[in-house]
Amino acid sequence: MIRKADECRVEYREHMRDGDGTVEMTHFIQGDAELNDKGRLFAKITLKSGCSIGYHVHEKDSELFYILKGTAEYNDNGQIRTVHGGDVTICPAGTGHGIANRSDETVELVAVIVYQ
Repeated sequence: MIRKADECRVEYREHMRDGDGTVEMTHFIQGDAELNDKGRLFAKITLKSGCSIGYHVHEKDSELFYILKGTAEYNDNGQIRTVHGGDVTICPAGTGHGIANRSDETVELVAVIVYQ
């Protein structure tokens, strides 16, 4: 199966997880079944300057970010770290994270959430 770019659902979330601004999410899947019920998210996330996803804890799933482009501040379970294009972040179940674009460039990343 192939899903063309124009077939992907785009969603805009204001103040995602109590973050700043509007986050753009391009969903690559159309439901958990496309990940064999082992996950619930596979999407590109776009953070324009000043936008963020607020800090939150993953109780029963893990989230991975692959940073496509840009520089962002990543809250790694309470520790602020800088991430750049090509970096990967891993937030295992029971830990928390958040990400913020404090630069003038757009940040793009791929996010995957998998069940524990």
